[in-house]
Amino acid sequence: MKIICKKSDLVHGVSIVSKAVSNKTTLPILECILIEAEAGTITFTANDMELGIETIIEGNIIEQGKIALDAKLFSEIVRKLPDNDVTIQTDQDFKAIITCEKACFHIIGQEGTEFPYLPEIEKEQSITLSQFSLKEIIRQTIFSISDNDNAKLMTGELFEVKDNQLSVVSLDGHRISIRKLELKGNYDDFKVVVPGKTLQEIVKIISGETEDEVSIYVTSKHILFEFDNTKVVSRLLEGEYYKISQMLSSDYETKVVINKKEFLNCIDRASLLIRESDKKPIIINITDHSLELSISSFFGSMEENIMIQKEGRDLLIGFNPKFLMDVLRVIDDEEIHIYFVNPKAPCFIRDDAGTYTYLILPVNFNH
Repeated sequence: MKIICKKSDLVHGVSIVSKAVSNKTTLPILECILIEAEAGTITFTANDMELGIETIIEGNIIEQGKIALDAKLFSEIVRKLPDNDVTIQTDQDFKAIITCEKACFHIIGQEGTEFPYLPEIEKEQSITLSQFSLKEIIRQTIFSISDNDNAKLMTGELFEVKDNQLSVVSLDGHRISIRKLELKGNYDDFKVVVPGKTLQEIVKIISGETEDEVSIYVTSKHILFEFDNTKVVSRLLEGEYYKISQMLSSDYETKVVINKKEFLNCIDRASLLIRESDKKPIIINITDHSLELSISSFFGSMEENIMIQKEGRDLLIGFNPKFLMDVLRVIDDEEIHIYFVNPKAPCFIRDDAGTYTYLILPVNFNH
């Protein structure tokens, strides 16, 4: 194989696929990036058997062929080369010679045919949306997945298409995040659970431009994201996702309309007095026209009042401040509506249009 590429194209290709390189494996081939120069295209592939990424890069093919190179070493070499054209040449013993200007590296590769290809995905069920919408919908829900592998389904997000509407749901036992998006076009209904790790990597790769599209295909075992000469294939999490509709009540005893930015800044200030390990709740006292927020810790105490519109009963309730802040940071509305049932029941933050719903469980406190 012999190819010539710009350094910038190599760096871009490596940075995309290296997100799927395995760092915990007994198979050395999975620590590699496969470089293939065939049929007029140069393709980079990485695959850790859960997540696989393939991307096409620009360049000239002088001689066709393929080789698997250690991802970490190849990536470091490419990054540190001068900003110029790079030639990658291999011989029959799977040695690669990487040259750029006066720099010349000789590294040992592995046979490309040994590399596990990405699974072939039947393109039957699919949806298409803008990269911006996908990036946003993940950003607005991913913070409430669980990092506890004992509850495997909670480490992923539910992607459900029903009546041409995409719902994305995440939950970790303390809170639920739901975002809904109307799709353009007619699509078959489906329901799959996508690993959080896959979605976190997708967010890093996609452009987030409204004009750029991403097509998503699902089978019973895999999901494929296709965009900008790149394919990302991931295994799905198996099992029946939690029935969240039973947890979503529209009943409430107290409704509060509050300025989002003011509320977020106020909780942020109060959080200065607590450390993550403290588990100190923030106490919210709701009375007519006013929400008083207070916190007391080893370091001191703080109180602050915010003007609100209120319907229903007065209420005293405690929350983990981080859970409130996570939600407020991803809502773009100037004013938000918060619904409470009682001090022991979850609160709901949702908009009238139904594009988002966030449920947060309260925390017990002594007062």
